[in-house]
Amino acid sequence: MSSAPSADQTFAQRLADAAARVEARLQHHLEASGPTYAGSVGPAPRRLSAAMQHAVLGGGKRFRPLLVIESAALFGLDVAHALDTAASLECLHCYSLVHDDLPAMDNDALRRGRPTVHVVYDDWTAILAGDGLLTLAFDILARPATHPDPGVRADLVLALARAAGAGGMVGGQAYDLEADKLGVPALPDRDHIRRLQAMKTGALITYAVEAGAILGQAAPDARAAIKAYGDHLGFAFQIADDLLDAEGDAGTVGKAVGKDTAAGKATLVSILGIDAARGKLAETEAAAIAALAPFGARAATLKAAARFVSQRKR
Repeated sequence: MSSAPSADQTFAQRLADAAARVEARLQHHLEASGPTYAGSVGPAPRRLSAAMQHAVLGGGKRFRPLLVIESAALFGLDVAHALDTAASLECLHCYSLVHDDLPAMDNDALRRGRPTVHVVYDDWTAILAGDGLLTLAFDILARPATHPDPGVRADLVLALARAAGAGGMVGGQAYDLEADKLGVPALPDRDHIRRLQAMKTGALITYAVEAGAILGQAAPDARAAIKAYGDHLGFAFQIADDLLDAEGDAGTVGKAVGKDTAAGKATLVSILGIDAARGKLAETEAAAIAALAPFGARAATLKAAARFVSQRKR
């Protein structure tokens, strides 16, 4: 059993610790699902396996996996008991990035400071690498090693499918592309943008903290509290992301910036203005922290995560 991070670590140290643990677990799962994937119909092509590993390994803050780990800790679970769920979520998140970067979508050449998968390989390999990561995410969740209770595993699978599907992340991306490519709606209002962002970005962040509650078989009131935190955190994350696009430096952020402004894309920053958006971000950070009140001092790292989101530079 892995030991939990010490209580006196700074947030940056806990994030780095979680990232190292999750990176090792991701490498294990990606190697195990490679050309000699046990239990599969046939061997996975080496090019596909390499593209999947390029998409996932060697970069990223692993913020969503940290949320899984820290939420699970609220309900008495050691890091080791949350790692597979955290790795599963990161596989799904990385699949979404691979597909978002494609020329048919956001057409980005840089991700996490490195060339994107379709640039290193090609479009068809990137599409299939994303497909492979998406299915691997659910493969990991369904395994008995993730949790001994099949009911818990089923709840994790259902919650992730809903967060990631047409009523969640995928639907949010569709709303975003409809506005960019079809001009629908012609003038997105604040409510439309808020719904789009809650689906595209917020849904997986909320899932990350809910997953910890599911793993820990939390009581309904505790699960509701952690979900409220996740909802506010996801909103804060998107406001911060919009501010980074408006003001950030590509070398620091690790991806192209200024694209929303150049494309005339409607965001909360473009509607509210930078100063008002910063004010909304501070308000949302405070709401996220307030939602953790039932957990007291045990939620210190999750409170720090809210502050990290509002202050991040990349």
